[in-house]
Amino acid sequence: MHLRIFLVFLRLGLTSFGGPIAHLGYFREEFVVRRRWLSEEEYAQLLAICQALPGPASSQLGFAVGLLRGGWRGGVAAFLGFTLPSALLMLGLALLAPRLDGPLAQSVVHGLKLVAVVVVAHGLWGMARSLVPDGPRALLGVLAFAAMTFSGAAWLQLALIAAGGLLGLVLCRHVPALPVAGLAVRHGRGAGLVLLSLFAALLVAALLLAGGEATPLSLAAAFYEAGALVFGGGHVVLPLLEQSTVASGWLARDDFLAGYGAAQVLPGPMFSLAAYLGALAPTGDAPALGAAIALLAMFLPGLLLVAALLPLWGGLARLRGASPAIAGINAVVVGLLAAALAGTVAPAGLQGPADVAIALGALAALLWKRVNLPWVVAAIVATTVAVQASAGSL
Repeated sequence: MHLRIFLVFLRLGLTSFGGPIAHLGYFREEFVVRRRWLSEEEYAQLLAICQALPGPASSQLGFAVGLLRGGWRGGVAAFLGFTLPSALLMLGLALLAPRLDGPLAQSVVHGLKLVAVVVVAHGLWGMARSLVPDGPRALLGVLAFAAMTFSGAAWLQLALIAAGGLLGLVLCRHVPALPVAGLAVRHGRGAGLVLLSLFAALLVAALLLAGGEATPLSLAAAFYEAGALVFGGGHVVLPLLEQSTVASGWLARDDFLAGYGAAQVLPGPMFSLAAYLGALAPTGDAPALGAAIALLAMFLPGLLLVAALLPLWGGLARLRGASPAIAGINAVVVGLLAAALAGTVAPAGLQGPADVAIALGALAALLWKRVNLPWVVAAIVATTVAVQASAGSL
C-alpha cells in the first residue's frame, strides 16, 4: 500500500506542471474521479483545510491524502513521491549555477529573472481577485503594501500578518464560515494537540535562531519560519525567503531570482526552490546537506499543521472568528507580495524597454490567452537571448 502511494505521487511529481492551482485539479482527477480514494465532499473538506492554513496547499493536500489512505507512512510516502523529482532538479541546478558564467548563461539567467517578474505579477493578479474582493480587505492589502514599501524591516512581515488576523476579526465579519464535514482520520485530537504544540515550539525556536551567519541551524530556522508564515499561496514565499537569504547576505539577488524563475517550469511543488537555495547557502562544503535541511525545514511546518488540524478542524472551523481572521491574513499577504514585486523582483528583472515589452507580452499571454506556463517560460528565455544576441551582447 505505501509503495503504491509513493508511486502514484511520484508520477504526479513528474507530470504535474502549472503550479499549485493546477496541482489541485490533477489531485481531484486522480483521487476523486479515477481512483475514488476520496469522495467529492471529502476532497472539498481537505481543500478547505489546506487553503486555510499556512504552507504549500497542494503538498499539504497530497500529504493529507496519503495520511488518510495509509497512516503516517502513507503521508510520508506521498510527500516524498511528489517532492523528490523537482527537489533533485533544483539541487542539480544549484550545483551547475557556479559554472554558468558565460554571456549565453548570463542571458538565460536574465531571462529567468524576467520569468520571476511575470509569474509574481500573474500570481498577484489571481490572488488579489480571490483574496481581496471587497473594500475592507483591499484596505488591509494597501496598508500592508505601504508599510513594507516604506520600512521593509524583517520583523515587519510577521507583525503585519498578526495584525491582519486581528483586524480581520473586525473588518471581515461578513466572510462566510469555514466548511465542516467528517473525515476518517486515523489519529485523534490528543495527537493533533501534540503536533500543534510541536509546530508552535519549533516556530518560536526558529524566530529566536534565524539570522546571522549561514549555519545548518540558522538555515533550518530561516526556512522553517518562512514555511510557517506562507498564507495565501506559494508565491507569497518570495518576500519571506528574500528577507532570510538575500537581505541577510547568504545569496545574491540574481541567483535567488534565477532559481525562482527556474522553479516555475518544473513539475511538482514550488517549495522545492528551497533545495536550490539551501544548496547555494554558504553553510560549508556540502550543498546536498544544505538542500536537504532547507527543503525539510520549509515543508515541515505545513505538514505538521495539516496533520494537527485534521482531527481538530471541526471544532476550530466553528469558532466565530476563524474565517474573518484568515480572510484578514490573506489580504495582508497580497500586500506583502505586491511590495516584493515592486521593491525587489521588478527592479532586478526589468533592465530596459525590451524587458518591459517581453514581460507585458508574456503576462498578456497568461492572463488572456491562457497559454500554459512552461511555454511562456520557454518563450521569455528564448526571446531574451534573441534580443541580447541582436544587440551584440552575446
